[in-house]
Amino acid sequence: MPKIRIHLADDHQILIHGISSLLQTIPNFEVVGFSLNGADLYNEVTQNKTDVLILDINMPLKDGIAVIKEFAEKGFPCKVIILSSYDDLKLIKEIMKLGASSYLTKQCAGENIVEAIQAVYRGEEYFSEIVREKIFNNVTKDNPKLNNLIPTINSLLTGREVEIITLISLEYSGKEISEQLYISINTVETHRKNIMKKLKLKNTISLVKYAIKNNLIKS
Repeated sequence: MPKIRIHLADDHQILIHGISSLLQTIPNFEVVGFSLNGADLYNEVTQNKTDVLILDINMPLKDGIAVIKEFAEKGFPCKVIILSSYDDLKLIKEIMKLGASSYLTKQCAGENIVEAIQAVYRGEEYFSEIVREKIFNNVTKDNPKLNNLIPTINSLLTGREVEIITLISLEYSGKEISEQLYISINTVETHRKNIMKKLKLKNTISLVKYAIKNNLIKS
């Protein structure tokens, strides 16, 4: 397996030490650097050829939002995981629109961080459960059709894939799904292809039939 090069950025060194100790137990993870402020973070990450940056929002000298904007402007292809104490939906939406691949709350970092790194390295997005619930609850609150969603997850599908298949079945476009779930259109398409492959479906009509048959939505 290829090594995944990881850089940690947080103003609490004890948190960096704890996460670093955890990540070093994973054979194909390599912690290549850490930063206690955001001032020179772009240069540090480009120099050590980071694949995945784990970034706090509240950073001295230059905050996480400014750091992400700098990465976007300069085009360095680094995947960003936000690790924050905040779970405010407006902040999450802003961060994801700027191009972050993942948003985790610090209270669940230990149980999610390894899976998040693996997911974003593959080009997917990843949210901790509390963040994912906030996003999807925001989608469903003004749409009574979505309140028919059965929360039981099919054993073949991830929670995100259930959300995607449900929205596709309710005739949301790729653009609408990306806006509702704060992910890129390319990510929506990747999920759609993965769903079709997992379920051995040939087209969207088959996908809708599957969703109805398995009580993901009601006909």
